[in-house]
Amino acid sequence: MPCTRKISREKGREGGRRMGKMLLSKPSLVPAFCWEEGKPCGKKIISSLKAGENKLVCVTDGNSFLGSHIVKELLSRGHLVRVTVHNQVDFEDLKGLIKEEDMNKLESVVVAKMKDLDSLCDAFSGCHAVFHTSSFLDPHGITGYSEQMAFLETEGARNVIEACGRAAYRRRCIFTSSLLASTWTSSNLDRVIDESCWSSEEFCRENKLWLALGKMRAEKIAWRKSKEMKVKLVTVCPGLLIDSSFPHDHKETSFPYLKGGSIMLRQGLLALADVGKVAEAHVRVYEAMDNGAYGRYLCFERVVQRLDEAIQLENELKIQGLLSEGTSRIISEEIQSNLSNSKLNRLLFAAPHMSCNQ
Repeated sequence: MPCTRKISREKGREGGRRMGKMLLSKPSLVPAFCWEEGKPCGKKIISSLKAGENKLVCVTDGNSFLGSHIVKELLSRGHLVRVTVHNQVDFEDLKGLIKEEDMNKLESVVVAKMKDLDSLCDAFSGCHAVFHTSSFLDPHGITGYSEQMAFLETEGARNVIEACGRAAYRRRCIFTSSLLASTWTSSNLDRVIDESCWSSEEFCRENKLWLALGKMRAEKIAWRKSKEMKVKLVTVCPGLLIDSSFPHDHKETSFPYLKGGSIMLRQGLLALADVGKVAEAHVRVYEAMDNGAYGRYLCFERVVQRLDEAIQLENELKIQGLLSEGTSRIISEEIQSNLSNSKLNRLLFAAPHMSCNQ
């Protein structure tokens, strides 16, 4: 039998209407999946509101560390949100990250894979913006991040911008890159590192900095493809993500970022970013797109500038020596940093902004 699930409107509540508006049912938390030989039947997992009734936005991989925080930030600010996941396991992860009250506010959760352009087009249909947060980091830390994942990241970015241009109601994308896409060059010691800077592909390959390579190439592809597809693009480039549960829940995903960490430390490039504030930055940038938000935004809260801070980070992650080895003889004072996030700070601390829902 085909696998379908219809979400009906609530019955018997003031004739289905109140204050002249049709009341819509809450989404079912039971996924609309039937499994046959490990393959899902059907694409939509849960469904609530119609896309045309509000300014719908889509968050890719909403079950990820950052993605789930962006979903919660969007919901808290009154946006209508659709989430993509890859499979049933991701859906269960999503329910573990987002409380039931917020799950009930989602427009829908749909299955979409970065390599499947058609599924992305279906997911983005009717959306006013797409938040692309997807990364090919293994959330359980088994495989880390490889050269192959850098390639997949690039292809996923290409498909996301293509689908946004083809299917979205408004061609807008808020794209999560990384600070690593800007910091890895062989000659950046004496200049300010800001949104104009790009990591060197040659340097990243020579030093096997695969996450930096993947993020840099994916972002560059996104910029090229956005011009072709006439998609209005902004990118947010965060440092190493942390939060109150760090490192206990997310330490494995930190390892690829910290490859070459001792060099980052010595050069004043090891920057940390609270995941909640990074999520807020994504949403604030989106809400400011009608009022001049553009281009790239480096996003971090603070730079590790003392050896004792680096050692504390090592201890939390159980990576003793990865950052501090060989640096104690070099670092005797506070490390100077040329990183600049002034562009994002100007946006965040500007006059009260206008929401895209207003």
